[in-house]
Amino acid sequence: MSPQAFQAIVAAPGFRVGMRVAGDYLCELVFLPPGAETAASHPLAAEAARQVRAYLADPGFAFDLPLSPRGTPFQRAVWRKIAEIPPGRTRSYGELAAELGSAPRAVGQACGKNPYPLVVPCHRVISATGGLGGFANARDGYLLHTKRWLLRHEAAL
Repeated sequence: MSPQAFQAIVAAPGFRVGMRVAGDYLCELVFLPPGAETAASHPLAAEAARQVRAYLADPGFAFDLPLSPRGTPFQRAVWRKIAEIPPGRTRSYGELAAELGSAPRAVGQACGKNPYPLVVPCHRVISATGGLGGFANARDGYLLHTKRWLLRHEAAL
């Protein structure tokens, strides 16, 4: 994905976070492979970049960004449940599924469609067997490294 596709990119340890905005809303945060940052080209992207950096410095930081309404009613329900998980804690796909009257796989699919990782912290959802599960529709590579890093970062709380 081209850096020009984002209004800002913030570098982090082993990954980057790309930000897309439209008008007054954050439309998407995307985990990207390691590389260079890109300065913000939009005021909301600058604010999103500032908040991502604040989170990277302090895992207890609470995001406050205007999010573009997205997703199906079920996905939004899953994302609301995920947003309730505090930093430094995890929940399993199965636990969330039981609360929503659904299946773990459906919760995992909704996690994979989350357009706002970090703000809606899907990295805090793990496998019931103690494994990581997937992350951003990936089972390996830099995305699982990113999930591990985020969980270790928050464990410091």
